[in-house]
Amino acid sequence: MDPAQKTRTISALKEALSDLSPRLRIVAKYIVDHPSDFGLDPIRETARKCGVSTYTLVRMARRMGFGGYEELREPFRQSLVLSNVLVERPGWLEELRERGTLGRVQADAALNSMAIVQRSLHQQSPAQMERVAAMLLEARHVYLTAVRASYALAYCFHYVGRMALPSLQLIPRHMNSAIDELNYASDQDVMIAITFTPYSRETIEACKFARAKGVKLIMLSDSDVISPEFSADETLIASVLSTHHFGCYSGASAIIETLLALLVEQGGSDAVRRIKSYEDLRINNNAYWIAQKKH
Repeated sequence: MDPAQKTRTISALKEALSDLSPRLRIVAKYIVDHPSDFGLDPIRETARKCGVSTYTLVRMARRMGFGGYEELREPFRQSLVLSNVLVERPGWLEELRERGTLGRVQADAALNSMAIVQRSLHQQSPAQMERVAAMLLEARHVYLTAVRASYALAYCFHYVGRMALPSLQLIPRHMNSAIDELNYASDQDVMIAITFTPYSRETIEACKFARAKGVKLIMLSDSDVISPEFSADETLIASVLSTHHFGCYSGASAIIETLLALLVEQGGSDAVRRIKSYEDLRINNNAYWIAQKKH
C-alpha cells in the first residue's frame, strides 16, 4: 500500500469539491473531516453518518477514479494501523465510573476532552505553526473574529494575545459587524477566524469579504473544507467531538495556548516588557483581590 495515497486522495477530494454534485460534496467533506471513521466504518454506517445512500458512496469512489468503494476506503483503513492516536486511561477515570450514572457521564466527558486535546495538538505541524506565528507578527493589523460559542475562544485569545501582539484587534467591536471593521483592511493585514460546524454565517461572510480585499486568512476550525467560495492561507484544525449535544472546545483552546506560547517566544524582550506593563498596571489599580491579613 502506498503510504501517501491517503494524503493524495484527500487533496484530490478538496480540489474536486466545487465541481461535485451536492450529495457527492457531502460525502467528500465527510471523508476529509473524518478520515479515521471513514477507514473504520463499513459502507452502511458511513452512508448513515453522511445521510446518503450506499450507491452515492460507490459513485463517489468511481468519480475519484477508484474501481469501487473498498478501493477508495483502503488507504484510510491502512492508515489507522500506522497513526492511531491513543490516550492513556488514568485510574481515577475508572473510579469515577463506579460512582453511578453521573460518574460515568463525567468519566466519558473527561476522557473525550483528553483525547481531542491530544488529537488536535498532534495534527499541528511545527512548520505550519511557525508560518502562522510569522504571519501574525509581520502583519500591519491582525483582526480576530468569531461569534456565538466561538466568541469565548476569541475573547480569551485577544485578552492574552494583545500583550504579545499589540496589532491584534477583536472584531466586531460594540454593535458593528466584522465587515464594518474590515473596511480599510488590505493585503498588509491578517485575519484569524474561529468557527466550527455549524459554521456561523457572519464569520463566513467576514472571511469572504476579507479575502476579496486581499487580507491573509488564518482559520481555526474543525475542517479545511468550509466553503467553496474562499480558501484560507492556513487552517489550524481542532477536533470538537463531544459526548453531549454541543461541540467540545478543549482541543481548540489547546491550539490557541500553543500559538500564544509561540507569539510570546518570538515576540522576544518587547513582548516581555508589554506583558509586564499590563501586570504593573493591574497591580497599581488594584485589579486583583487580595485577602486582608488578620490582626
